[in-house]
Amino acid sequence: MEDLRFGVVGLGLRTSLALAAHQPGRGSVVAAVCDVDPAALKAQAPLFGEPATTLDYRELLGRDDLDAIIVMTPDDTHERVAIDCLQAGKAVYLEKPLAITVDGCDNVLRAARATGTRLYVGHNMRHMGVVRLMRDIIARGDIGVPKTVWVRHFVSYGGDYYFKDWHADRTRTTGLLLQKAAHDLDVIHWLAGGYTTRVNALGDLMLYGDLPRREPGTPRPEGWLRDFDWPPTARRDLNDVVDVEDVSVMNMRLDNGVIAAYQQCHFSPDYVRNYTVIGTEGRLENFGDGPGDTVKVWNTGPSDYRADCDIAYQVPRATGSHGGADLEIIAEFRRFVREGGVTDTSPVAARMSVAAGYMATMSLRDNGTPYDVPPLDPDLAAYFDQGQR
Repeated sequence: MEDLRFGVVGLGLRTSLALAAHQPGRGSVVAAVCDVDPAALKAQAPLFGEPATTLDYRELLGRDDLDAIIVMTPDDTHERVAIDCLQAGKAVYLEKPLAITVDGCDNVLRAARATGTRLYVGHNMRHMGVVRLMRDIIARGDIGVPKTVWVRHFVSYGGDYYFKDWHADRTRTTGLLLQKAAHDLDVIHWLAGGYTTRVNALGDLMLYGDLPRREPGTPRPEGWLRDFDWPPTARRDLNDVVDVEDVSVMNMRLDNGVIAAYQQCHFSPDYVRNYTVIGTEGRLENFGDGPGDTVKVWNTGPSDYRADCDIAYQVPRATGSHGGADLEIIAEFRRFVREGGVTDTSPVAARMSVAAGYMATMSLRDNGTPYDVPPLDPDLAAYFDQGQR
């Protein structure tokens, strides 16, 4: 079987995913790359051998030798670039989030259905060993029927990764309850078996709003993702626009009655996610997703807290970026480009995670007023649930 030939648009922080897709003789090669930054294009293109290069992604759309396009551009461009690719008849891998508004997501989904072109959205956490382990524990019934899910997200490098570039500008992201939380909201939906219908949230720009910023048009500081500042108040050279929240808490009611909560802080000293799922017959909990981490289950009681739990499951060891998820997600994307059909990373699920994060952001900017999540057109949902056939 010949390798699929991919074009890549955007050679920034997610270039590791493109490298996972470049496996000559093993299923796919990156044959063409694009970035609007000539320096990035010159530096990154050799990683893929001698691919075709361009500063304008539209030059890739007319190429007959590309089977699909991997889109890893900034969030506010996802809607436009994805629709252009779909209308050109190119299968699309779109790095999360699907778009930065609910309407934007629905526009992309409608374009995919209207053109019949295959759309895949890169929620790689669904391919992480720890997430699949938690899903399997729940599916086995170890904790009974899930009734509530709590996620705490500590982001130690938030000030460096998210407040020194476009992520800090709400016109580019809507907010970090959408941009950063989209993965976790999707996992909450997957574990709980439902989608969010109503949200309320509180949040604020508590720390990074008062720190020194760069002048407009000034490049990011050299080594900005290698030399991390500590404590958070020592950070300098923030983006010229900083108007997204650095602390947020969000409550959700799902369509199956599950109640969920998500919390995010961008000036914690450590980086870790903590998942808790409580069901009718027990509780599971996980801290971290690296080697040696476990998912703990308590399903006897009642008792005081027991650190040793009833069952401890080892998180599978993995290789490659994002805990091995990038290799797995590229394998699924290759299969999807060749065959179509249902995938674990559902465009409907991607839309619903954005919708939950978007409406939560509207709530926190409206003093916590509850908001309903707009439902997706049932016919459109059915098209994707049936594998885009």
